[in-house]
Amino acid sequence: MSNDMVKKIKGNTDESPAVDPLFTNWALLHQTVYAIARAREKELKRYDIAIRQVAALLIINKLGDKTTPTELARWLFRKPHTISSMLNRMEKEGLIEKSHDLKRKNVIRVALTEKGKRTYQQSTRRESIHRIMSCLNEKELEQMRSYLERLREKAFRELEITDKPPFPLS
Repeated sequence: MSNDMVKKIKGNTDESPAVDPLFTNWALLHQTVYAIARAREKELKRYDIAIRQVAALLIINKLGDKTTPTELARWLFRKPHTISSMLNRMEKEGLIEKSHDLKRKNVIRVALTEKGKRTYQQSTRRESIHRIMSCLNEKELEQMRSYLERLREKAFRELEITDKPPFPLS
């Protein structure tokens, strides 16, 4: 980081507030992610499913019979009790079924029901994401992915997360 950028971040002697480009970019990233997520939520309303439930369906579909609530919490960066509540709702809605592991009775397994499979298939269209992200060309998308991977890795180190979920999923 250049000395000029450090001076801007730490503040200057002028009366105007310091410009913090790191915070500005973080805020822009946060607003962008939030806005794209809202567009995706709007799109998913037609299937009567929440964006986090779609993420869970995606992971359950990918992991198959190895899926546990603990594994979902790891993939979704959520606390286990949050995942447990979401899975209870999804089970009531007929999207998933939970069962005890035959070998380890204290382990719960999660599987998609037929309705869950149909809902997952419907949700993979991702039209809103494609419409929004298509404003970037192939090179820009590659650059963005590289930057985001670096930021994610740095955040993982900051949080001391060593057991990282694999990514990307299809």
